[in-house]
Amino acid sequence: MTFAGCISAFEGFAPQNGGFGTNAEALHQLMIPLEDTAAAAASPASADDDIGERRLRRKISNRESARRSRARKQSHLDDLRSLAARLRGDRGELAERARAAQGRVALVQLANAELRAEAAALSRRLEVAASRALALNQLYAAAAGVGTFEQTLASLMV
Repeated sequence: MTFAGCISAFEGFAPQNGGFGTNAEALHQLMIPLEDTAAAAASPASADDDIGERRLRRKISNRESARRSRARKQSHLDDLRSLAARLRGDRGELAERARAAQGRVALVQLANAELRAEAAALSRRLEVAASRALALNQLYAAAAGVGTFEQTLASLMV
């Protein structure tokens, strides 16, 4: 078989799956003539045939390697797409949780403002009650004779 015969067998390859495969029957036809190359090795033309066959095998090997590489790339791309979809879903879930947390924060801030207002009102009432208690205490002390009533009354007005 000559190099031209190998080329014609090589032309029998038909791309499958959009160029990602080979025609197995054409590959088998290509490999069968390679078995009888030992008998043709004695002639000088057989060296050219060997080189041609090696080139053809290398082409086939390179095509298969490229096909596997494309398949790996496609698989990696599919993995990345599924990861992106999952991350988009997670992002939506986290956004919903953040909105719920912001709602709870607003409620807590409102309750905190109400409690601060109530604490301020109670503090004012306590100051008034303390000043009244002090005034009563001074009046009782004046009535007991510790000081004059006029002095006690004057100290309360200041």
